[in-house]
Amino acid sequence: MSETILITGGAGFIGSNFVPYFCAKYPEYNVINLDKLTYAGNSDNLKECASMANYHFIRGDICDENLIAKLFFENDIRGVIHFAAESHVDSSIKEPKIFINTNIMGTFNLLEAARQHWMNAPFKPKLGYSSCRFHHISTDEVYGTLENVGLFTETTPYAPNSPYSASKASSDFLVRSYHQTFGMNVTTSNCSNNYGPKQHREKLIPKIIGNCLNEMPLSVYGNGKNVRDWLYVLDHCKAIDLIYHKGLSGETYNVGGRNERSNISLIKIICAILDEKYPRKNNRKYKELITYVQDRAGHDFRYAVDATKIETKLGWRAEETFDTGIIKTIEWYLKTLKKS
Repeated sequence: MSETILITGGAGFIGSNFVPYFCAKYPEYNVINLDKLTYAGNSDNLKECASMANYHFIRGDICDENLIAKLFFENDIRGVIHFAAESHVDSSIKEPKIFINTNIMGTFNLLEAARQHWMNAPFKPKLGYSSCRFHHISTDEVYGTLENVGLFTETTPYAPNSPYSASKASSDFLVRSYHQTFGMNVTTSNCSNNYGPKQHREKLIPKIIGNCLNEMPLSVYGNGKNVRDWLYVLDHCKAIDLIYHKGLSGETYNVGGRNERSNISLIKIICAILDEKYPRKNNRKYKELITYVQDRAGHDFRYAVDATKIETKLGWRAEETFDTGIIKTIEWYLKTLKKS
């Protein structure tokens, strides 16, 4: 009998890259993709799954406790890969309550449904359910901010600085508590900034590309020297797959691309590539559209992830370099944005 795996948020950016990869690689799994299809979820991102017999889509909210319980009962869910989350920092500053509800209560609903379906009592799984696993996808933002040197490791103390990162930190702790208190089989991954196809246009890289194509200002917070570590989305998908199948229960794994770039240098790289691939009609340089704006409240200076643990313990390596990944990403958005 094939196992049924519940993937939450599979129509979002990372999820919609993961789901086709996962369904194609594991035809023996029955995959249910649960997504609310908010502004960040796009069913068009999953067109390649339409012909896959093992793929099923359900529109729904992880905050709907009754729906989650029903899904587990009716489909005998044997694994969860949990992407669903509100993730835009600026939005969390404007409307933090949505982030608290989705990222904390939604995660709790999933954990509780899994516990009731998989466990007879603390540390006593039901017969045949001992291998059931809950994998939780989180962010490096839970660790706070770094200065010019150093890296986030799995033992870095949490110090979230935005309502978004605080809500994700809370969900991480909930997942940990279900392992420590109930003995549930859980794993967590904390990733650096992802980039690649299918990302929502509110995010930095697609927003810069879109603004360039539309001859709009390229707004840069503060002085633009804030640094992020960039991870190509398919490399992240492969890491999640590896952790879900091979990671140790109760463990956290940091996933990073070892590709640090300041925001302003990243924007100038995109501008230079677009100058070559899609020149402006007036022959001016895209970087001339750059404008500096007031810094974001609580803007973390630098994120950088130490991926040594997943590299040494599970044998994962990022396959895409930033130079190759950013070209692929820009080419995908050029095709997509020019059509829209």
